[in-house]
Amino acid sequence: MATQPPLTPAQIAIVKATAPVLKEHGNTITTVFYNNLITENPSLNNVFSSTSQTTGRQPRALAGAVLAYATYIDDLPKLAHAVERIAHKHVSLQVTAAQYDIVGQYLIQAIGQVLGDAATPAIVDAWTAAYGVLASVFIAREGQMYTANETNDKWTGWRKFRIQRKVAESSVVTSFYLTPSDDGLTTPLPAFLPGQYVSLQVPVPSLGYLQSRQYSLSEAPQVTQGNYYRISVGKEEGKDAGIPGIISNMLRDKYEEGDEVELSHPQGEFYVDPRDGSKEGVPVVLISAGVGATPLMAILGSLVPPAVGEEQEQKEGPVVKRPVSWIHVSRTSTAQPFGNAVRQICRENGEHVSAHVFLRALGPEDREGVDYHFGQMRLDLGKLDRERDLHVGDARAEYYVCGPEGFMVDVRRELVGMGVDKARVHLELFATGDVPDDE
Repeated sequence: MATQPPLTPAQIAIVKATAPVLKEHGNTITTVFYNNLITENPSLNNVFSSTSQTTGRQPRALAGAVLAYATYIDDLPKLAHAVERIAHKHVSLQVTAAQYDIVGQYLIQAIGQVLGDAATPAIVDAWTAAYGVLASVFIAREGQMYTANETNDKWTGWRKFRIQRKVAESSVVTSFYLTPSDDGLTTPLPAFLPGQYVSLQVPVPSLGYLQSRQYSLSEAPQVTQGNYYRISVGKEEGKDAGIPGIISNMLRDKYEEGDEVELSHPQGEFYVDPRDGSKEGVPVVLISAGVGATPLMAILGSLVPPAVGEEQEQKEGPVVKRPVSWIHVSRTSTAQPFGNAVRQICRENGEHVSAHVFLRALGPEDREGVDYHFGQMRLDLGKLDRERDLHVGDARAEYYVCGPEGFMVDVRRELVGMGVDKARVHLELFATGDVPDDE
C-alpha cells in the first residue's frame, strides 16, 4: 500500500458525521465483513481466531476500533495506546502489509452492503481514504517492529520450539518450558520485557487449519537466562466465551514433552522495565485473578535480585529496587498458580515485597497467613492498607492488573475512586480487542 495523502477537511467531516451510523450498524457491518473475507479468502482462517469469530468478539472489537477511529479522526494521538496495542498483536500474528489491502477492500464492501443507498459515493470515498490513512499508520509502526526483530534478533516469522518440560502449577494451570528446535534460532534466546507475550501456533485437526493464541511469558527474563521461554496455560472451560478454549485445552490435554509448536517473536505493550533507573523507589502494585497471574509473575520475578553471575549482572545493569505488592484472588488454594514461588520471593525479599492472597473458598488444609490472607471472599481492596499495600498516596505508583475483563474494569474503577490517576493503571486482556473504558 502506497503512502496515503492526508484526509481533506471534507472527508474528515463526512467520517465524523457518519460515526453515529457506524455505532448503530457497526456490529452488522463487521460481521458481514468477516463472513465475506473468510469465505472468499479461506487461508485467513490461519490468522483469525475461530473462537473470537464464533463468539462475535472479533466483529465487536473491530466495530469498536472503527467507531473510535471515526470519533478521533481529527485527533489521532488520542488513539496512540490502541494503535500500539493492536500493532503488537498484529506483529505477533505475522500480519503483512499486503493483507491491509485485502481487509480494506472487504471492509468498504461491507459498509456499502449494509448501508445500501445510504452509502453515497462521497461516504464511500471518505471512508476509503480514512481506511488508507489508518492502514498506513499500522503498516509503518508494524514495519518498525519487524525490522527491529530481524535486525536485533535475526527472527522472522514463525519458529519451531519443542516442549522441554510440562509442569502443573496448580489444578488448573500448566507451565510449558519451550526451547528452540529451529536450527536458525539458537540460544541465548532474544530478550523480552516482563509482562510481554508470545503467539503460539498449532494445527487444529478438527478445523483443518492453523490457529494462534497469545500467552504471556510467565517467568522473568533473568531467571530463564535466555535458554527457554515459559508460558503458563489455564484450563479454559468457556464460561466467558461460551465455548471451551480450543488451543489452551489442546496444549494441556494432548501436547507432551518433546512435541513441537511454533512461536513468533515476543511482543506486547504491557510490561515493566526492571532496569529503568528513573523508576527507583516507585511502588509497583500487581493485581490478578486466576491465570491472570502469568504476566505479573514475570514482572514480580524481574523486580527482585536475579540469581545470575556477576558478569551478566554487570552487563545488563542492576535491577532497580522498588516496593512491590502482590495481590491475587483465586477460587481455591489448589487452583492458585505460583503460590510457592511467590511465598519464596517474599521470604527472600520481605523488606520490599509483600503478598496479599484472597481465596473465595477455603479447604481444611489452608493456613491463614501462609496459604491465604483473606478467606471466603472475592477481591476486596478495602481490606488492604491504602498506603502500605496499595500506595495510593504516592503519585508515582504504578498498577498492573490482569484477569477477566469485568474484574479489571472493577479494579480500575476502585483505584480511580481512591484517587489513583487512571493513566497509571495498566490492564492486560487475554482476548481480542481492548478493555472498554468505564467512564
